[in-house]
Amino acid sequence: MQLEGFNIIHATPEQVFVALQSPDMLAKCVPGVKKLEVESEGVFKTTLEVSVGPVKGSFSGKVSVLDAVLNTSLTLKVEMRAPVGIASAIGKIILEPQDAATKVHWSGEPQLGGMIASVGARLIGGVAKAQADIFFTKLEQELTSKA
Repeated sequence: MQLEGFNIIHATPEQVFVALQSPDMLAKCVPGVKKLEVESEGVFKTTLEVSVGPVKGSFSGKVSVLDAVLNTSLTLKVEMRAPVGIASAIGKIILEPQDAATKVHWSGEPQLGGMIASVGARLIGGVAKAQADIFFTKLEQELTSKA
């Protein structure tokens, strides 16, 4: 299932690009983060508490930043495991300047396995969109509070 959307952030593409690769910023903004640390350049180890419908779990794994084009775009590769299943995705983020703001286009295709797939598959689209909206709202709040 392909998911996509966009959010407007009142910050420059440069500020958004840096924030999207900052472990401190990501830890503050990604919903459900319990731990996020740098494993190597562009690779973060993380633990997330995730809830999809009635299925809840603590997922551990990593997020890798791939194909970063300065202040323009980046690709994220997510690989997570939990007792309730596995989740992986490749997501693309494109930053488009808009006056004093940035339009952030995002897209991705999550792959689920295990109990989370069997129970939560039909809910994942709505959950992913809601989580993206929470993330980008928090990101904008963090960026504008520092301005």
